[in-house]
Amino acid sequence: MQSDHQSMPRRTFVQSALAVGAAASALHLGKNVLAADAPATTGSLIKPGCTILFQGDSITDAGRKREHAETPNKQPGMGNGYAWMTAAGLLTAPQGSSLTIYNRGISGHKVPQLAERWENDCINLKPDVLSILIGVNDIWHRLNGRYDGTAETYEQQYMALIEQTKEKLPNVKLVICEPFVLKCGAVNDDWFPQFDGYRAAAKKVAETHKAVFVPFQSMFDEAVQYAPPEHWAGDGVHPSPFGASLMAAAWIRHVTNA
Repeated sequence: MQSDHQSMPRRTFVQSALAVGAAASALHLGKNVLAADAPATTGSLIKPGCTILFQGDSITDAGRKREHAETPNKQPGMGNGYAWMTAAGLLTAPQGSSLTIYNRGISGHKVPQLAERWENDCINLKPDVLSILIGVNDIWHRLNGRYDGTAETYEQQYMALIEQTKEKLPNVKLVICEPFVLKCGAVNDDWFPQFDGYRAAAKKVAETHKAVFVPFQSMFDEAVQYAPPEHWAGDGVHPSPFGASLMAAAWIRHVTNA
């Protein structure tokens, strides 16, 4: 990411930064996606002294350095994506210095791979707040012939994973993030309407287990009114820094107004 920024003409970079700032501001106003589907405000899930864990695939991983995984709150172990941007926002807020934040996303993973490593990468960390974004590989690997799971399989496995988590961490607060794609790059008509089934399944998991649901797809559907899909995620799956910044804003809004 840094090399991309360095190669970008300064004027273009500044214009892009202003554009994403304007879009984020617009999305915060009135009948916008960051307000849409937000739960009634009763207070934040983020309490002083709590431990927060981000889990998922490459979108969460975002190039995190495995050798720094055990060090919370530092960028190398958090990666370069929405998880780090979210963490930075939380850590610099009042009482943020009392938080402990980890990232355990791994590129290419689906729900079954989360389950295989769950004891070490979730349960043993004893998070107070657990945020999961998973699902795009569950359909992508099916479309390219590397996996035979369906949206129904995804829902069943996801439900089982959350049930296991709540048995071992009965007080954990859950954040279920909506899987998303933008129609560009690797994403074409073959993804639909199948992909909508995965989105619906994630929302059902959230509702069943009374988790906060972060509607990332709805957010990006709104964002493409301000800039083309490629601006937010060049390959349709992995967010650009601009896309990641919108994700961080949406996550913070929903989770701190839960």
